[in-house]
Amino acid sequence: MVVDQIFSATRFGLEYERLRIEAASHNVAMANTPNQPGHPARLMRVSAPYAASFNAMLGDTGHSVPSQPVMLATEASTREEHDPNDPAADKNGMVSYPRVDMVSQMSALMDASRAYEANVRAFNTLRSMALHALDLGGSA
Repeated sequence: MVVDQIFSATRFGLEYERLRIEAASHNVAMANTPNQPGHPARLMRVSAPYAASFNAMLGDTGHSVPSQPVMLATEASTREEHDPNDPAADKNGMVSYPRVDMVSQMSALMDASRAYEANVRAFNTLRSMALHALDLGGSA
């Protein structure tokens, strides 16, 4: 049924945007956390595996939703600051932090938040339409 496929696509969108918000929040939180020796910082990103081609994605039914989005850890480059009083400083007084582009992370947070809201509105609209269709069918 088409309604089920739309609900499925909306659920996927909600999960994808929730993971994007979670990943960007993690990255912002890691920006000022010193790297531990031997443990490089990892920044998070979200991947949504799609079918190999558009035709394969559509398949026989003409409708398809990709599999569940996943959060992946990627190794971050580092930036160093001179702070000899920091307990995480090396023998030269340098503290290593993950290099996080705050502008892109904050943009991702805003974008994902707005997309999540749009998915919620789409879900609520579809739910309302389905309930009205049931009311119409019940009164006939």
